[in-house]
Amino acid sequence: MNRSAAESVQADMPDALDARSLGRGLAALRIFFGLILFSNGLAKLLSFREISAGPYKSFLITRDEARSILEFEVNQRNGGTDVPLLRTLVNDVVLANWGVFEWIVTFVELGVGALLILGLASRGAALVGLGQQLFLQLVYLSSNRWAFEQPHEWVPLLILALVPAGRVWGLDRRFAGRGLRRPRGWPF
Repeated sequence: MNRSAAESVQADMPDALDARSLGRGLAALRIFFGLILFSNGLAKLLSFREISAGPYKSFLITRDEARSILEFEVNQRNGGTDVPLLRTLVNDVVLANWGVFEWIVTFVELGVGALLILGLASRGAALVGLGQQLFLQLVYLSSNRWAFEQPHEWVPLLILALVPAGRVWGLDRRFAGRGLRRPRGWPF
């Protein structure tokens, strides 16, 4: 689209839909999801669960709890999952090697969270986080849960993997367009 056509389209939009506002909104979403993932990874790394600030009380999931949740969802809730091969994958690979996978989960959450907060390789980080969340979507797929149990986790990460949200309030702006030729500056 040439500059005059782009200006024409923007002139027809209300001010609230300008590129700067949209960029800030996506940056806020990116940072928020980064904080969620980073705090979950930190809870696993440091083995703390409770959060308390004045009247606010909540919790995060530790490594042991993550294992228990995965085992319960795949093997016990409503008789276990009906997703083909998932029970075998989880039981024979993930749970059988939890000593390795607990740290993979921890460092994925820490790494993806930190990269999203910083806006560094944010689309690549969102893609890694998306993979983790889509795996959990498979786990919950046949467990008779609330319909939106997982989509509220992975849909924003899908959007962040597609849109260069790290260029506003992030470090991606410094790296976009530099170095090797990448499709549309991906992962920046």
